[in-house]
Amino acid sequence: MTRRNAGLRFQPSGGPRAGSVPVGKKQLLRIERLASDGRGIAFEGGRTWFVAGALPGEHVEARVLGARSQVVEARCERIQDAAPKRREPPCRFAGRCGGCSLQHMNHADQLALKQRTLAEQLERLAGIAPRQWAEPLVGPEFAYRRRARIAVRWDARQRRLEVGFRAAASQAIVAIDDCSVLVAPLQPILRALPELLCSLQRPQALGHVELFNGTASAVLVRHVAPLGGEDLARLQAFCAQQGAQLWLQGEGEPRPASEDQQLGYRLERWNLELAYRPGDFVQVNAPVNEAMVAQALDWLAVRDDERVLDLFCGLGNFALPLARQAREVVAVEGDEAMTRRAAANATANGLANVHFFRADLSNPLVETPWAGRGFSAVLLDPPRDGAWQVVRQIGTLGARRLLYVSCNPATLARDSAELVRQGYRLERAGILDMFPQTAHVEAMALFEAD
Repeated sequence: MTRRNAGLRFQPSGGPRAGSVPVGKKQLLRIERLASDGRGIAFEGGRTWFVAGALPGEHVEARVLGARSQVVEARCERIQDAAPKRREPPCRFAGRCGGCSLQHMNHADQLALKQRTLAEQLERLAGIAPRQWAEPLVGPEFAYRRRARIAVRWDARQRRLEVGFRAAASQAIVAIDDCSVLVAPLQPILRALPELLCSLQRPQALGHVELFNGTASAVLVRHVAPLGGEDLARLQAFCAQQGAQLWLQGEGEPRPASEDQQLGYRLERWNLELAYRPGDFVQVNAPVNEAMVAQALDWLAVRDDERVLDLFCGLGNFALPLARQAREVVAVEGDEAMTRRAAANATANGLANVHFFRADLSNPLVETPWAGRGFSAVLLDPPRDGAWQVVRQIGTLGARRLLYVSCNPATLARDSAELVRQGYRLERAGILDMFPQTAHVEAMALFEAD
C-alpha cells in the first residue's frame, strides 16, 4: 500500500497556476496594440487582456467582463492618458450599445485596421498577398443602415416592456431613441416605436421588431403568441402614420399585413429593382452594395459572349447586373424560397439570359446539369463559413477568372490557399467598408488562372 505524504504539494506543469480574475475587477493597463476586432491588447499579470474601447498607447482603467486561462476580456472604464487619435464618439450611446464598437476611432484608422486584418489573414493562413491592393471601397460613415433589429423583452417582475438595442457584451437592452448609423427614413419610426409597443395590451406576445428601408419603409413585428385585434389595429395605424408597411411573423415566414404590399431595393446603375421579403438576405448598406456590384463587374470584365456562374446568388444582387453584360448567367442558391424570388426578379426586369437553380453546394458540382458546359468566369458570395466545398471543386468548371466576395477574412484566406493550390493566383484584393463604426470586414478578391 502506498503511503500518502500530506506535506507534499504538486504543481501543474509550467509552474504555479495564476489566480482567477473575478468579473467586475478593475485593472490599470497600458494598451500595446489593436486586435483584429478593434479591441486594445495589454499584457498584465502573465495574461493577455483584450479591452473594448481602448487604443494603442493609452493608459486605461478596465473592468473585467470575463476570463479564461490566460486571456481576460475587459471594457475600458476610464482613460488616464488618451491617444492623440482618439475622437469623441458621435453617438451618445457609444460604449453601451453593442452595435458600433469603433466610434472612438476616426474613419481612416478604422479602414487601416480592416485592411491590416485582411492582409494578416491572407499571409498567416494562406501565405499569399495580392499582386495589387485596391483602394478601400467606402460610402457614408453614418446613416447607412437600411435594416435594423430592435430588441424587445417583457420584464415580468417590473411589469414593463424593454425596447432598444442589445448592450455591449451583455444581453441587457439599452433604450435608444436615435441611431446615428440608421438611414434617415427609419429614424422617426425608431423614435416613436417604444411608445407604441409599450401601449399594446399584450406586449408579452412580442418577440422582436425589424425595420427596413428600400423602395418602401417596413416594420416587421415578430410575435410569439397571437396578436389581439386591438393591438393589430394599433400597429396598422402606427405604420400608416409613419408611411411604412406592416409585416407580421408568427410561426411561419413573414407575411404582409396587406397582400398588395411590395418591398424591394434598386440598383440604379443597371436600372434594376429587386423585390425581397423581410427575412431575405440583403446588404444593409445600399451605397456600398451598389459600388461593390460595380467593382465586381469591372474586375471580372465579362464579355457579351461569355457564360458566367454566380454561386450563393441570393436574390440576384450580382446575377442580374451580370446578365446585362454576359451572354448567359447561371445563378445558384441553397434556399428554395430565395431561388424562386430571384427568378421572379429576373422576369420582372425583363432578363431572359439568367437562370436560377437551387442546389446544395456541398455536393459535387460535376453532377449538376447546369455545370456541364463550363464557365468563363465564376463569382462567389458565400456566408461567413466560406465556400470550402465549392473551391475544392472549382477547377472542374474551367473558369479562368474567379471573383470571391467575402464577409470573413479568415475563411477567405483558407479558401484562397486552396485556390492557389489549384493553379489560381491572387491578382487583386481590397476591403469593402460595408459596416462603418464596426470591426466587421468585408472583402473582394480576384483570382486568375496561371
